[in-house]
Amino acid sequence: MQQVDSIDIDVLVPYLEQHVPGFAGPAAAEKFPGGQSNPTFKINAASGQYVLRRQPPGKLLKSAHAVDREYRVLNALKDSAVPVAKVFHLCEDTEIIGSMFYLMEYLPGRVFWDSALPEIADNAARARIHFQVVEVLATLHSVNPADVGLEDYGRPGNYYQRQIERWVTQYRASEMGTIDVMEELIVWLSAHVPADDGSLSIAHGDFRLDNLMFHPDREEIIAVLDWELSTLGHPLADLAYHCMQLRMPSEGLAMKGLAGIDTAALGIPSEKELVTRYCEIRGIGPIANWEFYLAFSFFRLAAIAQGVAKRASQGNASSKQAQTAGAFVQPLAASGMQIIQDGA
Repeated sequence: MQQVDSIDIDVLVPYLEQHVPGFAGPAAAEKFPGGQSNPTFKINAASGQYVLRRQPPGKLLKSAHAVDREYRVLNALKDSAVPVAKVFHLCEDTEIIGSMFYLMEYLPGRVFWDSALPEIADNAARARIHFQVVEVLATLHSVNPADVGLEDYGRPGNYYQRQIERWVTQYRASEMGTIDVMEELIVWLSAHVPADDGSLSIAHGDFRLDNLMFHPDREEIIAVLDWELSTLGHPLADLAYHCMQLRMPSEGLAMKGLAGIDTAALGIPSEKELVTRYCEIRGIGPIANWEFYLAFSFFRLAAIAQGVAKRASQGNASSKQAQTAGAFVQPLAASGMQIIQDGA
């Protein structure tokens, strides 16, 4: 079993001193909780605090754990209106600490793990936080990829067809038994891909509340985190993926949802209000095929959970919660099919 919870700091420090201007040791590394895909560490050095994200060691699925793509998109967006952390260096030499990694700035702020925002006492503040999420998402989708050097960051056209094929392939590579409702969902999605409408944007791929860093004192996003799954894609995939969080259970998953919670009593905007705000900013009309986009989001998250479970079985997952991820595949797929049956 390879180590995912620690870094050989004695090897890392001299490397960073050589490749990152201003970096100076001594230093210590502390692993952040979460980060089930790419292990993430806080580096406390004599020259300051930094964040290091690395691929997990061991054999990896093709195209997974793409920290090099994360580095590229963060660097491309540094002068845009999208809030991102500054990146300093990408190391593609897997011999240094055992896997590819990059170093970026450490930003003190808040990450909310529960969509109900129990740590926020004011309903108006909760509303501002949730609206801020879709406002930043609309800002991201308004960036012209060519303007930031990302015109070749993904293939244009047939986005959902390619995504379904990709995630089915990933799922097949990590499945540990047949899950009937997952098979049913795959068949339905494959048969109901909407016609390509030509929409293309920088798609984050995992846009949800706990991948956003908020200002310590204001309802303001200061950094969008975890760009591993980013590509050029259809913008509504990100919007539906975020809205999926509103429909997920409030207990049991690392990403706590709002199903069964009286959101109005908490001042939390409805899915319709959030979608309307997003559409207003982007200047687009009502969304057709919403049930497809939502169901696809549940399918993809189920496939991701299966991959996490598979890595846990092999000893390469970066979070201890990963060992229970496999139990969520069936209920996530079932939620996707329920949306289809209910018509969103």
